Amino acid sequence: MSAGKEIFNLKPFSETLALLASAEGRSALLGMQRGIERETLRIDSNNQLALDPHPVALGSALMHSRITTDYSEALLEFITPVSGDIDEMLKGLTETHAFALRHLNGQKLWPVSMPCYVGDEQKIPIAYYGTSNQGRMKSLYRKGLTYRYGALMQIIAGVHFNFSVSDKLWHWLYAQTDQRQSLCDFKSDTYFGLIRNYRRLVWVLPYLFGASPALCSSFIKGQQTELAFESMGQGTLFLPYATSLRMSDLGYTNKEQEQLSISYNSLKDYLNGIRTAIKLPSHKFAGIGVKVDGEYRQLNANILQIENEFYAPIRAKRVTKDSEKPSEALARAGVEYIEVRALDVNPFSPVGVEASQLRLLDLFLLYCLLSPSPITDDAGEKEIAANLKAVVLEGRKPGLMLQRQGVAISRLQWMQELFAELAQVAVLLDGTDSQQYQEALAYWQQAVIDPDKTLSGRVLANLASSGQSHGAWVKGLAEQYRQQLLDYPLSDATIAAFEAEAAASIAKQQQMEQEDQLSFDDFLAQYFATATTKDMQLT
Repeated sequence: MSAGKEIFNLKPFSETLALLASAEGRSALLGMQRGIERETLRIDSNNQLALDPHPVALGSALMHSRITTDYSEALLEFITPVSGDIDEMLKGLTETHAFALRHLNGQKLWPVSMPCYVGDEQKIPIAYYGTSNQGRMKSLYRKGLTYRYGALMQIIAGVHFNFSVSDKLWHWLYAQTDQRQSLCDFKSDTYFGLIRNYRRLVWVLPYLFGASPALCSSFIKGQQTELAFESMGQGTLFLPYATSLRMSDLGYTNKEQEQLSISYNSLKDYLNGIRTAIKLPSHKFAGIGVKVDGEYRQLNANILQIENEFYAPIRAKRVTKDSEKPSEALARAGVEYIEVRALDVNPFSPVGVEASQLRLLDLFLLYCLLSPSPITDDAGEKEIAANLKAVVLEGRKPGLMLQRQGVAISRLQWMQELFAELAQVAVLLDGTDSQQYQEALAYWQQAVIDPDKTLSGRVLANLASSGQSHGAWVKGLAEQYRQQLLDYPLSDATIAAFEAEAAASIAKQQQMEQEDQLSFDDFLAQYFATATTKDMQLT
C-alpha cells in the first residue's frame, strides 16, 4: 500500500465524511440515483382478491417498463425510472398509480403488505405472461413457488428501493486507496461493504417502517405458526410489540435456504454461493416432481429454481443484457446498484412510501457505504438473524435488548448512536440551502424515542381508535386512496405516454411469441445448460 494511501472504508466514518465536507464532496454525495418498485394487490368491488386477468389497457406485464405483475395476476408492481430527484420520482410513481386506477373498472389497490379477505387459496391466479418461452418460464417459476411454499405467501406486498452513488463519488473514494485493484473491483468491494453494514443494521428498517403488526385471521388459516397471536376481535390477529409480520416466518422465508450460508464478504464469495445454490438438489422439492403426467410443476427440484428465488433483505444488482442472468451480469461487470427489500407498504401513503422514508434511506445507506465494514463470520451471521427476528416480533417492546459484536445493547441506545452519525450526513447533504434531510431525520427520531410513532405503532393505534377490524380499516384506506388518485390530475401528454407504452409493450410481446423457434422443453434445457457452461467459465 502506497504512502499516504489506505483503503478508505477502514477509516472511521466521521473521518471519511470530513474529507467530503466541501462543495465538491457534497456534490459527489448528492449524485445518488434511486428507483422504487411498489407491489399492490388488486381488490374487486366486494373487497375480495381480483381474479380477472391483468387489464389490457395497462399493457403487457412481460414487456412494460413501469407496470407489471409479480407472483399473481392480481399483484401489480409499479416501477419508477431511475431518478436523481426524490420528489420527481414520487410524482412519477403517483402518476402510474393514477393511470392504472383509471383502467381497473372500479377495483381498488390494497394499501398494506399483508392480504385480507382471502378466499380459496387454490383460486389465486398465477401471473400470465403470454405464450413465448420466456413468458411461459416466468409463469412456471411462479407455479413452482406455489407448490413449494403455497400461494398465500406469494401475495404479500412490499416496496423495493434501488440505490446507487455517483461516478464522481466513486472516483473520489477510489483516490483514497492505493489503486492496486481496478475501479470496477473497488466499486463491488465497497458495495459489499455497504451490504454487510446494512445487514448488521437491517433491524432498524422494520423498527421504523414495519407496518404489519396485525393481520386478518384469513391469512393464517391452515398454516402452522409458533407465534402467540392475540385477538382484537372481528378476525384481527396481532402481536403487541411486532413491527413487520411480513418479515417474520409467516412472510418471505424459505427453510430450505437456511443451509445455503451464502457469504457477503466479497462478490466472488457471493457468486460462488449463488452458483452452488441453484445446483443444490432439494429432497423436499424433489417430492413435488418437475414434470408430472406431461405437465410441469416447477422449473427443477433444486433449492433454488433460479437465483431470484433467493430471499434476502438486500441484493447486489446490475442491469442485465438480453437473456443474461443476474449473477452473470454481476460477474461480467461488477455491482452497479443495490436493492433494499426490507420495506413494508406504508399504509399512510397512497403510493406505499413517502419522501421522508426515502431521505432517511439515503442517509442510512450512505452511512453503510462510508463506514468500516469488517467481514462477517458465523457468529456475526447468527447475531444478524437474532437481532432482526427480535425487532420483527417485538421491536417496540420497552427495554428491548439486542446484541452488537457479542455485547448486549438496548435498541434505544444503539439507534440514538446511529442517528447521531446520520445527523452528520444530513447536515452535509442539506448544506446551507435546505433542511430536508435534517427534517426527515428529526421526524423519524421521534419514533426512535417513542415506539408509538413508528408505522407499526400508528397502525395498532388506528385499529384501536377506530374499533374496526384490520380488513375494514384497510378497506377504508383503499377507498380513500382510490378516490384521491382518480382525482389526481394527469396531463394529456402523460396519459398519451402511458397509452403508447402499453401498446408498444403488447406489440413487443407478440413479436417475441412469433419469433420463438425452440420448443419449451428445449428452451428450458438450453437455459439451464447455458447457466452451467457460464458458471464453469466464471469459476
